[in-house]
Amino acid sequence: MDLKKILLKKDFEDILGQTEVKNQLKSALIMERHIILVGPPGCGKTTLVKNLAKLLPEITVNDCPYHCNPDDPACPECRNNKNNKTKKIQGEQRFIRIQGSPDLTSEDLLGDIDPIKAMKFGPMDPRSFTPGKIFKANNKILFFDEINRCNEKLQNSLLQALEEKQTTISSYDVYLKTNFIFIGTMNPDDVSTEPLSDVFIDRFDLIYMGYPEKLNLETKIVEQKGKKIIDFPKDFLFLTIKFIHDLRENKDLEKLPSVRASIGLYERAQANAFLDKRKNVKFEDIEKAIFSVLSHRIRLKPSVKYLQSPEDILQKELKRFKVENKIKKEKKSDVP
Repeated sequence: MDLKKILLKKDFEDILGQTEVKNQLKSALIMERHIILVGPPGCGKTTLVKNLAKLLPEITVNDCPYHCNPDDPACPECRNNKNNKTKKIQGEQRFIRIQGSPDLTSEDLLGDIDPIKAMKFGPMDPRSFTPGKIFKANNKILFFDEINRCNEKLQNSLLQALEEKQTTISSYDVYLKTNFIFIGTMNPDDVSTEPLSDVFIDRFDLIYMGYPEKLNLETKIVEQKGKKIIDFPKDFLFLTIKFIHDLRENKDLEKLPSVRASIGLYERAQANAFLDKRKNVKFEDIEKAIFSVLSHRIRLKPSVKYLQSPEDILQKELKRFKVENKIKKEKKSDVP
């Protein structure tokens, strides 16, 4: 089935909310654009791309490192009719992930010349080439997580591969006869990253993602993704998510708690109640977990980080929140 028809009929059901992001992604995919999803950690970027893979239909490919199309083979072995074996791969299997890091090399991404094969077949023979992940992503989705952690040399190699369908490895030009959907991600607030050049970023469409804006939406996500071992009353769960949302509004914070922080509080509060041999979560169980779950998930702005610690901020916010909660607790409209 054509990807355009799939995107018209199906939605990314694994992601709650994010309607605008989903529409932007569909629009870019329809026109076969290269995409970078931009957003903080834990906002659902990886889940969204995995959901896209699930939507893809089952296909039949050759059983080779390139996953060649049987009707249009790419690798030397298949082109020479030496490989007649095929296999079927499901949509979920059509997801190839590359984790960006400063030590990732062009050879890791693209492949390299095998010296032993080069001695046997000759250095210019295609059979001497060992394919990297970009070839293994043929007929699949190439998901490049944290693309802004890669050095400039790798950016240039990737740029050539995406634009010209060929690349240079050492002194060899390698033609890329591959067909894949390229989607990268980046966290704009991460300080330990490499700058992306204007030439590189100009080749992509950027789609921005954020955390869930509505409390009830994040509550549903936490209930779906988090483990449940005992009862977590709805009013306490609402207060847990609200505390996270209030922290995201704190002007002293540079790094904000993600949805994973909400899930962490949800799970750890249950564990605390379980250890106390209770069947229901109380607010004190949530309170006990706050510093362990949140202190490393927030970062203070430079103007305040020498005056306060993350623990100080959390303690102050918790006191304020408890006072406000006592005032607002009688308003039933605030609790779903």
